[in-house]
Amino acid sequence: MDKYEGNSKALMWFVALVLTGVVADWPTTLAQAPVSRADLLLVDWDLLPSAPTAALGELRKVCPAALVIVLISHLDARHQAALSAGADAFISKGETPERVAERLRAVAASVPVIMMPPG
Repeated sequence: MDKYEGNSKALMWFVALVLTGVVADWPTTLAQAPVSRADLLLVDWDLLPSAPTAALGELRKVCPAALVIVLISHLDARHQAALSAGADAFISKGETPERVAERLRAVAASVPVIMMPPG
């Protein structure tokens, strides 16, 4: 998401999330995502290789607990493709920061919370 880095930082502030990294290519994503231990991965559809299902499958292997949100530029077939490829949700790149924040909160709220016993 290199060209959207400024937007992503503003968005993370707005949603009250911590930005742990921004990468510009898929191999770096696969290498850095598990190290970051991020709970949520915001992936630009255009960053994915030509086989998005396999790519997101690889990402799920290295970050099995992370929510994967795919940013798409067109709401046509890419919407279904993003979900079919293994994304938890999609967000249009054209959305306002407020709408993106709403979508991120909604996805995060849909995740069941498992309370661990103290000790």
